[in-house]
Amino acid sequence: MRKRLRAAKAGDKEAAERLVTENSGLIWSVARRFFGRGVDSDDLYQLGCIGFIKAVQGYDESFGTQFSTYAVPKIAGEIRRFLRDDGTLKVSRGLKERSLAIKKARERLNQRLGREPYLSEIAAETGLTPEEIAVAEQATEAPDSLQRENGDGGFTLENTVGTDGIEDSIVESVALKEAISSLPERDRMLIYLRYFKGLTQDKTAKILGISQVQVSRMEKKVIEQLRKFIA
Repeated sequence: MRKRLRAAKAGDKEAAERLVTENSGLIWSVARRFFGRGVDSDDLYQLGCIGFIKAVQGYDESFGTQFSTYAVPKIAGEIRRFLRDDGTLKVSRGLKERSLAIKKARERLNQRLGREPYLSEIAAETGLTPEEIAVAEQATEAPDSLQRENGDGGFTLENTVGTDGIEDSIVESVALKEAISSLPERDRMLIYLRYFKGLTQDKTAKILGISQVQVSRMEKKVIEQLRKFIA
């Protein structure tokens, strides 16, 4: 343990990753204290991982305490800071109900048309605007969608936008959600269709009612915006 701690502190990424894996139980035990506060459990765990890595970097054997004793307040502190800074991404009951209505409408149209319905068709079926549909579906999408491959090259949103460091990769899964929520509605819908639903550019273009070339240009622009947001 001490040998691995020293290696991780010296910049060994593999050692740091091993430490996170080996101490996942400790991180989860701290994260559970904050369940029920409007933040997804996986996000709380990832925030706890950030605190854990910071503990690894700051731990000094001369403290005379076990590493776990030093790490626990660091893990909890990172989560508290996120909550204190109003980083909570809450999904209202109304938004959840709207998302469910959209899902049912999508299923009805899929059966009726024999294909993925266009955005305009879903809007007509539900009486909602395309922007309202984008907001509701993206807000209630599962966290693992950040690792979902798109329909063209197997790229995930995290791989497309992300960096190489272990701490960076942990931070970005949380930061990406905030970045996406700040996008204009149409850009948010494009990201939702391409990376959360895994559709190709061609299928995305048909749903948005634009050309594949326009989707390609928009996607490059939006990805660059997301990179700048989390830089």
